[in-house]
Amino acid sequence: RDDRHRGGGHGLCDMSSARTAAFRPGRAPTAARNSAGSTLSRWSRSALSTTDNRSRAPIAEATAKKLWGGRFTGETDPLMHKYNQSLSYDQRMWREDIDGSVVYAKALHAQGIITQQELDSIKEGLEEVGKEWDEGTFQVAPNDEDIHTANERRLVELIGDAGKKLHTGRSRNDQVATDGRLWTMRRLQVLRQDLRTFLRIACERSEQEVDALMPGFTHLQPAQTVRWSHWLLSHCAALQRDDERLRDMTPRVARLPLGSGALAGNPFGVDRQVMAEDLGFFDGVCPNSMDAVSDRDWVIEAIFCSSMIMTHLSRWAEDLIVYSTAQFGYVSMADAYSTGSSLMPQKKNPDALELLRGKAGRTLGSLAGILTVVKGTPTTYNKDLQEDKEMLFDVMDTVSDSVRIAIGVVSTMTIHPEKMVLGLSADMLATDLAEYLVRKGMPFRDTHHVAGEAVALAEKKGCGISDLTLEDLRSLSELFEEDVAEVWSFDRSAELRCTEGGTAKSSVLEQVAKLKAYLDEE
Repeated sequence: RDDRHRGGGHGLCDMSSARTAAFRPGRAPTAARNSAGSTLSRWSRSALSTTDNRSRAPIAEATAKKLWGGRFTGETDPLMHKYNQSLSYDQRMWREDIDGSVVYAKALHAQGIITQQELDSIKEGLEEVGKEWDEGTFQVAPNDEDIHTANERRLVELIGDAGKKLHTGRSRNDQVATDGRLWTMRRLQVLRQDLRTFLRIACERSEQEVDALMPGFTHLQPAQTVRWSHWLLSHCAALQRDDERLRDMTPRVARLPLGSGALAGNPFGVDRQVMAEDLGFFDGVCPNSMDAVSDRDWVIEAIFCSSMIMTHLSRWAEDLIVYSTAQFGYVSMADAYSTGSSLMPQKKNPDALELLRGKAGRTLGSLAGILTVVKGTPTTYNKDLQEDKEMLFDVMDTVSDSVRIAIGVVSTMTIHPEKMVLGLSADMLATDLAEYLVRKGMPFRDTHHVAGEAVALAEKKGCGISDLTLEDLRSLSELFEEDVAEVWSFDRSAELRCTEGGTAKSSVLEQVAKLKAYLDEE
């Protein structure tokens, strides 16, 4: 370990400290134990790449003997092979599967199950398998059901009988749970980085554009004067909660199932804590082997948290879609995130925003889907759980792409403060008129009634409420004085709301400072 931290070996396990730094709130990363060797360094370092390789190797027809086929004498229906296989989509976990296998081989060696020579051979073989996946040259065989059987089959082809020892005491039940958790941990780290990038950009815009006033809406009706920055920060508040949820759920993902076997545990005494540390599972190991192989809470939470992000982005997008219409004109979308019409040459459609809104429904469908899959499964592992991966992968792809699109939109959109001001109208200051009378000593419930009468009087006279004369207002209450003219200022209306979280300039800048402090914590 000491050699590695002095710049020695750079294998899979070297990454565990850096990889989990963003996962562990408030704690320094745990140094990984024995290095898995330098053989995995080249492609293992790309595990946190933001460009996830989603290409798929072709799946061949099943004809050869299966790895589990000793019990069976009849051949598998080709349709059943297609129905049963998951390699067409779980091959994207090839890196995690190899990482887990290297660490498991080390654990077997520590228990004397394999020799040092066999361990070295397995590590070298897995390095070659990883290289083939990384370079797109891995050849899928007819009977490769999933990423686990594909990698093991190829390993045996490369190194012979030593490869057959790798699965000793290990089940695909604990193997797939390990791969999936490790893949999710890595994707959550990248997702958090992207989400926080959005928050930083929005925070900077809020500070720079703090003087822009606009109507605030309830029921999509103009309600009160607010600042553009206040509106933008309202969406940041929701996305900050999403970031907190991702942070809070990560320790529950970072618990190692490996060493649980099929369900009852591992009979060869492998050290699960060492494996957890080597793989970067900073919250230790799953405490119960039966639960470890059947638990999919981490999938459900990942999809739920992603669905919340998409829900919040959808609401943000909906506002911007409305604000960018010709009728509003508060904002303009950059050409990079807009499209035109095949028929109407004048059109500039906010397709990026509409897709953010639409894809939120897709993630919500996956959330309902995974809950439905899990709810009826008996203890422990059942093949139903194979259905988790397509939903997980699709949701994580969707939310990752969506956050990046949102980053592009928030970075490039243009605001039009002069159009925002045109959306302000004197009737939005009716509440301020009521508050004026409160300051004169009238109970609010009575002032609300008087302000309502003022609105009605203005409608009767065919003028704006701010056009009512002092005489008009005094006919409603003797408390109105010359200083009532101060009420008809939109800037004053915003500045009066200076409590923490309010729309006054000082309050908005305070919100900016708090968000900056939050983002600087990690």
